[in-house]
Amino acid sequence: MPEDRSALKETDSVLGIFAPSLYADRVKVYPRAVRGRFRNIKWAVLTFCLVIYYGLPWLRWDRGPGAPDQALLLDMSGPRGYFFNIEIWPQEVYYITGLLIVGALALFLATALFGRVWCGYACPQTVWTDLFMLVERWIEGDRNARMRLDRQPTSAAKVLRKSAKHAVWLLIAAATGGAWIMYFQDAPTVVREIFTGSASGATYFFFGLFTLTTYGLAGWAREQVCTYMCPWPRLQAAMQDEHSLIVTYQGWRGETRGKHKAGQSWEGRGDCIDCGACFHVCPTGIDIRNGPQLECIGCGLCIDACDDVMGKVGRPLRLIDFVSLENLQNRAARRPERLKLLRPRTVLYGVLLLVVAAIMAAALLLRDTLELSVQQDRSPLYVTLSDGSLRNGYTVKVSNKTRDTMSLRLTQDGLSGANLSIAGSPDSRDALSMVIEPDSLAEYHVFVRLPADRAGRQTTTFDFVLTDESGREVERVHTQFAAPAGGR
Repeated sequence: MPEDRSALKETDSVLGIFAPSLYADRVKVYPRAVRGRFRNIKWAVLTFCLVIYYGLPWLRWDRGPGAPDQALLLDMSGPRGYFFNIEIWPQEVYYITGLLIVGALALFLATALFGRVWCGYACPQTVWTDLFMLVERWIEGDRNARMRLDRQPTSAAKVLRKSAKHAVWLLIAAATGGAWIMYFQDAPTVVREIFTGSASGATYFFFGLFTLTTYGLAGWAREQVCTYMCPWPRLQAAMQDEHSLIVTYQGWRGETRGKHKAGQSWEGRGDCIDCGACFHVCPTGIDIRNGPQLECIGCGLCIDACDDVMGKVGRPLRLIDFVSLENLQNRAARRPERLKLLRPRTVLYGVLLLVVAAIMAAALLLRDTLELSVQQDRSPLYVTLSDGSLRNGYTVKVSNKTRDTMSLRLTQDGLSGANLSIAGSPDSRDALSMVIEPDSLAEYHVFVRLPADRAGRQTTTFDFVLTDESGREVERVHTQFAAPAGGR
């Protein structure tokens, strides 16, 4: 076996083995600026997303005294999740799960209808990469200027431009990392702590982590994230069919391509003049004329570039278009087009989306503001007192999810003659009074005592009942009373 790589290559050549390399160096992409309908839509979506992301932590929402006044806050120390007038407790994490399911189904539906519209317009990687490329264009110039700058030898002017670009990138990345932390801590407080050096070590760690992540992914990795790191391009093909709208080149109309001079006839050739504008503006650097590709994010910038060229040479627009594969074939065959939005997969995604959204809405509207949970002591299950009576212990938890103090009474239903008491208190009575503070969880260790003449020789079921000051029942939990012969 050859000892070195050069010998290996020589041997492979002799044997006729010409295997392609499994690794390809990155070819840097220099997207050119473009104007048009899809570019304007991307600017609008980018602006909307950035305003929401950076501005939402600063939006205030009055929840009363003692409560956070940030509209959207995931308070890990609370722990609570605040979404305007909705407050999510830790045991209600299923609401977050439901929200993620709704988001996933909406993404499935959008992909089935309009291809990778999420990737091209609203994905955070796309939004921040667009923002970073805008800064790059402002400082270093457009495509040709940036290419010339990179080819130039190192000089003071080049170092100044590159340094200015990276400085602005880092400022944007720092603002992005800081804004993410504001969703978990009060925004004005955490900003003051970061700048005064009084924030916690964890805060500085995550601030630095998110800053470097944004800088690395949007400034350096860019299209590599979409091509190699993100799993979505490999999944979205399973959600599309021949009726899904995708960005594609109409080869039947564009071929045979070739250069065209003013005054030349268009007979016997296609409309594509092989100018390269479509892949010069592509943020992932692909040539859409090669057909649908994994790297294509469906942004439509190539459509704007091609339309501009077609307008200048006097040919019909939309040589590259948002069109389904079926309608692409219909156009080539001069058949009528049809936009088929209602299909089995889109109906399925739509129905599932509505069902899950309805369940989520109903759960939020019908959620209890008071919860009672009871857990019977396991060891011991029961205690026989000196007078022969039996006693069982229970951990009773009462959650008050309102902003008002609640005065409640705890009773039992199903054990004739039983008395209740709280651990540490000698008093035993028919009902226990409880005062639950606003937005809090109160925990009690409650004993249920049953006289000897009433205690049976088997486990008995009964209910703990919570009533308000007016005597109205507000919560009931079914449990059991253990006896010597009954056990569990």
